[in-house]
Amino acid sequence: MPFVKRELPSSAQRDDARSDHMTSVEMLGSPNSDQRWTAARALGDHPGAVPALAAALKAEHVPRVREAIMTALVRVGDEASVQTLLPYLRSSDAARRGAAIDALQSLPAAVAPFLAALLQDTDSDVRILAIELVRGLPAPEATRLLCGLLANETHPNVCASAVDALAELGTPDALPVLQEWAVRFAKTPFLPFAISVAIARISDAKG
Repeated sequence: MPFVKRELPSSAQRDDARSDHMTSVEMLGSPNSDQRWTAARALGDHPGAVPALAAALKAEHVPRVREAIMTALVRVGDEASVQTLLPYLRSSDAARRGAAIDALQSLPAAVAPFLAALLQDTDSDVRILAIELVRGLPAPEATRLLCGLLANETHPNVCASAVDALAELGTPDALPVLQEWAVRFAKTPFLPFAISVAIARISDAKG
């Protein structure tokens, strides 16, 4: 089979691409929301645009444009994109928080290095959202992280979220931890039942 030489972009084409990139970055600051939306859509293939996208996301108040910016960050999908999205887990705006979770759930591999710290966050709401992100990991890794969380967790809502996640994807390694928790929280409302369900599901899957 003959070797077909791939044509490289000419210097003019590269200059045009750089020009288009810079134009899109500038358009992120446009007073016109349609232009900002178009610019965000155009920057999803440019890792170098992440700082500009991060600044635009911080200032953006139009939901449609915010969604386009977050979609661009997901398309880039690198560590810088994740670091841009993570602060929105603390947002008091439920829409921003929900959009950030949806975006981060699309990037399980890129989010994974940040999960251990998120599961130890001082804010219980952040820990609960981190558990939702853990669900995107392979079962053995998710089990390890969730069991590590349960070793020291005291907030009942965080515990319930972790137990629910283990019921869905926990491996048999979770059974000793859950059995210990069944004793530890025997008098806590709703937790003993949730733990018994998780133990039964994992045991059935094991068998």
